[in-house]
Amino acid sequence: MERQPRALGPLERQVLEILWDRGALTVRQVIDALPTDPAYTTIATVLTNLKRKRYVRARREGRSTSYEPVTSREDHDAAVMGGVLAASRDRSATILRFADSMSAEDLDLLREHLRTQDGER
Repeated sequence: MERQPRALGPLERQVLEILWDRGALTVRQVIDALPTDPAYTTIATVLTNLKRKRYVRARREGRSTSYEPVTSREDHDAAVMGGVLAASRDRSATILRFADSMSAEDLDLLREHLRTQDGER
């Protein structure tokens, strides 16, 4: 059974989005990519927390450390959705309500994916 992702704070999510977009970065590079100018220690703490939560791994490169995501954005988001389903009291109802809220384009994508999966079995 896959572990349910730990909750992310807004700044943690913002930093993780930057890492997903750009790959491995140092604390200074993350700060430079942010729209605001947070303190170095703030971002260092955020990256330490993301490492503790197993969202990123740290790599020592000479005198600096770079941080990179452990999973892709898509895998993370799918795990969050799986966590919502796992926590639901009525999994079927939750899935059906979600499907009812999907756009026609998303439903077509899902149908095509399911057709492809059925063809592989």
